[in-house]
Amino acid sequence: MKHVFLIDPDAFLGQQWRMDGLLDMLGQHFRTQEKPDFTTVVSKFPREALGIVQRQASEADGDTVRVYAVGGDGVLFDCLNAIVGLPNTELAVIPYGNSSTFLRSFGDGKAEAFKNIASITSAPVIPTDVIEVGNTHAILGCAVGYYPAVVINMRELGSAKPTKRLSRFAAGLRRFFTGLFLIFDKGVVAQYYKITIDDKDYSGAYSMVSVVNGPFFGRKKTALADARIDDGFLDVVLFKASSLLATLHNFRTYPSGRLPAGCVRVQAKKVEMQSDKPMYIQTDSEYLMDTNITFEVLPGAVRVVTVDGLTYHGC
Repeated sequence: MKHVFLIDPDAFLGQQWRMDGLLDMLGQHFRTQEKPDFTTVVSKFPREALGIVQRQASEADGDTVRVYAVGGDGVLFDCLNAIVGLPNTELAVIPYGNSSTFLRSFGDGKAEAFKNIASITSAPVIPTDVIEVGNTHAILGCAVGYYPAVVINMRELGSAKPTKRLSRFAAGLRRFFTGLFLIFDKGVVAQYYKITIDDKDYSGAYSMVSVVNGPFFGRKKTALADARIDDGFLDVVLFKASSLLATLHNFRTYPSGRLPAGCVRVQAKKVEMQSDKPMYIQTDSEYLMDTNITFEVLPGAVRVVTVDGLTYHGC
């Protein structure tokens, strides 16, 4: 087996000693192996993983390539898109940095177990569903409407996340006021969408449409407590356009894992959306705008490494 470690340097900002310690652990582990075959790459830019993994797979001569996303949700997105469709590839997650939402699907407090190099390099894999979104793929979930609009508008202001010049508190405050401003924008919270879900029409005005693969999103938020990442279905939540107070209540309730009143939940294989004006779209940790988007589940499309016999479950 060939082992490829894609390391996100942003997960180690100001803590170079942690990255050095990880690299040392990898070296020590593979020195004990009879036929060590591993590569470590510090990612320099988004999507770099695609070329790296494709090269490694082409050189594997039919051997299995296990790709490790070392960091948070961002590098996981890159590694996922690098392996989908490639034969003999597996996906592993080693959590570092601020957020590793995906591993919450194995249960609270389980993420640390995925840092054990000896365990994760020899652990088995389980089939995992993926969402196909145009030319990309997502593993956690997607959204159209209000939530993505907040992030995209913040990024246009150059303040989507904390930097050396912007504290986490200040970024949170900016996010709050951006969200508050957009809640009054009918063009966002009452946009009309033409929606087809498994050939059934759900067209109408919505504040948001959430397309969930697993139960969690963000750092600590829960989309749907009973959503499964291996059931072969997407869980779709449609937030109908409503009064200001109802909309505020819905967006306050939803991250707790409860279905807000007045929302519609549908299980689906495929969701097609169109709008006369650009839609705000989120796919895992990526954001874009388009007038036409399709979400389709690919059951068992990737093999994900699990440790200690852990399996997927909800809350």
